[in-house]
Amino acid sequence: MCHVIVTCRSMLWTLLSIVVAFAELIAFMSADWLIGKAKPSSSEEVDNRTGGSQEPYHPTLGIYGRCTKISHMQLSRRDTLCGPYAETFSEIASGFWQATAIFLAVGIMILCTVAFVSVFTMCVQSIMKKSIFNVCGLLQGIAGLFLILGLILYPAGWGCQKAISYCGHYASAYKLGDCSLGWAFYTAIGGTVLTFICAVFSAQAEIATSSDKVQEEIEEGKSLICLL
Repeated sequence: MCHVIVTCRSMLWTLLSIVVAFAELIAFMSADWLIGKAKPSSSEEVDNRTGGSQEPYHPTLGIYGRCTKISHMQLSRRDTLCGPYAETFSEIASGFWQATAIFLAVGIMILCTVAFVSVFTMCVQSIMKKSIFNVCGLLQGIAGLFLILGLILYPAGWGCQKAISYCGHYASAYKLGDCSLGWAFYTAIGGTVLTFICAVFSAQAEIATSSDKVQEEIEEGKSLICLL
């Protein structure tokens, strides 16, 4: 008989697992890892209608994507153009960024798998006599290690030619030059921290779903068990 067990701790762990997976995935796909040095508008021409010049803009660079702006001279406005600069894996600007992409991709795949499995932990609490919470917590810990490796290797690629074109000639490994870090990098770091919190909290979710009170309600024949 299937018992649906819902506790505050198990639900919090499930929601946090889903949030972490999505946060890391969005950060990985974003081009806002590096914010490049300000660039003036095309040909620095004065807008005849307003009497002012267009403000400089900051292009952004991700692991495999970038965002820049294309000036439309006739309309005196700029449109943002975002997309991958690398059509294949080998075209990623730096070997360090290629390694970063691999480590982050593996970590995110594990997190997405755990997030998917966590939805079913309300009905299935064990697999082959092993707690599914403990197994998922272990996988989240492994994913966190992959994410850390990726984030450590990423700054080593700041000396590549692509990064230098965005950050100036003073950019080098672990030196930003004229660039600054974008929200995607900070999101990836925050998601990594939350990944380890999820891994630790999975033990609390397991304790909550296997408590004496839960067992008492199972013995009473209840199929839907909701506890604080």
